[in-house]
Amino acid sequence: MTARTLFRSPKVVLTLLSVALTSTPVLAQDLGIEVGAQAPVVTVQSLDGKPVNLGSYIGKTPMLIEFWATWCPNCKELMPSLLDAEKKFGKRVKFVAIAVAINQSPERVRRWLAANPLPHDTYYDAEGKAAGAFDAPATSYVVVLDKTGRVVYTGLGGKQDLEAALKKAL
Repeated sequence: MTARTLFRSPKVVLTLLSVALTSTPVLAQDLGIEVGAQAPVVTVQSLDGKPVNLGSYIGKTPMLIEFWATWCPNCKELMPSLLDAEKKFGKRVKFVAIAVAINQSPERVRRWLAANPLPHDTYYDAEGKAAGAFDAPATSYVVVLDKTGRVVYTGLGGKQDLEAALKKAL
């Protein structure tokens, strides 16, 4: 496998950037899918392995999607802000977590959720197709969509102003 082929793999890129960015703050809109782009329609898996088409949500209501992992320190740092935003906007915005398939299995995610219940849907990106389609540069990557399915915000890291991001979608 050449370096060029290696870096075309969303899983490899996501892993490398996750490691590189765990201590470096990145500003919103620096990486990932372009703000203003139409959200891609992709299929992920429920934690019991059933296919879930994200297109069934996109374009119906504003939506916040977080790419995360059980082992991600930035994701843990972001969690209080995410939960606060969900309390405030959860009736008007669909919140979805997409667990990446790097160094974790659906079983590991299920165990983590049993110990740390979350109020939003959590899916598993078994083949990295969602991470690739949204150009997710690392875990703790957040994409906010307006009700038409257009990207209005992307951000990365444990310190994001999710309330301001969601206001752009409403």
